[in-house]
Amino acid sequence: MKDDYKIKFIRGATTASGNSVEEIENAVVELINELISRNHLIKSNLLSITFTATRDLDACFPASIARKCNGLDSVAFLDCQQMYVSNDIDFCIRIMAQVLLPANNPIKHPYLRGAAKLRTDRC
Repeated sequence: MKDDYKIKFIRGATTASGNSVEEIENAVVELINELISRNHLIKSNLLSITFTATRDLDACFPASIARKCNGLDSVAFLDCQQMYVSNDIDFCIRIMAQVLLPANNPIKHPYLRGAAKLRTDRC
């Protein structure tokens, strides 16, 4: 690892418009694209992404979509179910990405669509 690079974690979330493969795919692709563009990531510096999805999303695995997105087939992905909370946002997909970034590079956490209200301080 270069001395001027550090392992950092980027959080983010979005919502799908429903529980179909196409709706989940649209949300995941948009979230991954925003993660990469907002943080000026190069693919080789994206180490892993853990996805969580609310229990109302079960049409497909978000990681299977991300694996095909932007040539990220060598990134470690993991899917988990988000803990159920009765007033949670519907159709929500959250991420925690482990990345390698320059030490002085500010992190920009992508909170999109209906998930923007989770972290208004980061939108």
